[in-house]
Amino acid sequence: MKAKSIKGKSTAEIQSALALAMAENSLQGAEAFSPTLAIVFLSVKQDREAITTLLDEKGIQVFGATTAGEFIDGDIEAGSVAIVLLEMHPAHFTIKFLETTQATAKETAKELGIICKHSFANPALLVATGGVFIDGDHIIDGILQGYASDSSGAGDLTVFGGMAGDDLIGEKPIVFTNGKNADNAILALIIDADKIDVRGIATCGWKAVGTTKTVTKSDGNIVYTIDDKPALDMLMKYLGVDIKIDGDKDVVTFLNSWYYPLQLERDNGDVVIRATRFANSKDRSLICTGTVPQGAAIKFSLPPEFDSIETVVAECASIKDNEEQQADALVMFSCVSRYLSFGALMKEEIEQVQNIWAAPMAGFFTYGEYGKSKTGKHEFHNNACCVVALREK
Repeated sequence: MKAKSIKGKSTAEIQSALALAMAENSLQGAEAFSPTLAIVFLSVKQDREAITTLLDEKGIQVFGATTAGEFIDGDIEAGSVAIVLLEMHPAHFTIKFLETTQATAKETAKELGIICKHSFANPALLVATGGVFIDGDHIIDGILQGYASDSSGAGDLTVFGGMAGDDLIGEKPIVFTNGKNADNAILALIIDADKIDVRGIATCGWKAVGTTKTVTKSDGNIVYTIDDKPALDMLMKYLGVDIKIDGDKDVVTFLNSWYYPLQLERDNGDVVIRATRFANSKDRSLICTGTVPQGAAIKFSLPPEFDSIETVVAECASIKDNEEQQADALVMFSCVSRYLSFGALMKEEIEQVQNIWAAPMAGFFTYGEYGKSKTGKHEFHNNACCVVALREK
């Protein structure tokens, strides 16, 4: 499977880069490059409809999401467009776009799981979700429940992806494909895993601090009290976080929380990160990007140390069958919190991961990630790096 990555700061630059990518092989006397699929990550400042139309006119199907920053190969961008073009046989993939709401997201995700089951005998799924209040746990749980609901019996479904961003505005992240775009929607790239090898891992490196505490009151992704004290006050007290509250707003964007997520301890010993993206100034609650069950054991987190990059790179390398194995293309979904924490060092993490596979890469900084951890369990993650390697069999 041929793949090439292109980038640009405008529709005109993407048009030129696309033309060059498609003509390059012919100029060198090789077989022409005719992409059928474009994985597109772009800033909300870009004209996504114009870029999608440009690709559509070339017969290229689009899997797209807005971002909180883009990267391509080893270069980190802002306000730009990053695309990986794939010459994948059209019979080996399908794209589904499902609009939803905060209240119906799990049912919509179940519908997607059923669609996956009937798309291919052995499907793999890349997913992107829009909106700011959709619970990521509902998405991953719904997909897996829908896929398993058919009585004919199904093997494991591979799922990786991310929540779209909107340059940290926190209002309207969007997913899009040919002729369709929305904020409250689920976009799915379903791949025939009998034809395309899809493997990946979600890894983090964030370390817990302090003693285990108990969520004493919560509802879905809203945490009201921790150890019977207001959740926002507990976080501010124990981590020394100062939040400036606008008196005219009840719910405020709490950007510092990207640095100080909750670590949710699962019964099986796994730990899942939950970013507290919003705070309510009246009831002193924290609004997370995923479910935090009442009664859950949690710890607070401090920003990661630099050795977490080494952890991520090592865990990404662990999914290779052997050192020589390569990929045709890479897609990375990396939480924006990693970029906020690491700054310029984020380039090092991206480059080292790409060097493991030696393949064209496109990725974006997300508001949450979907995928398997090293324990093999699918989860909705925050503050994680999710890497997906694609290779034609």
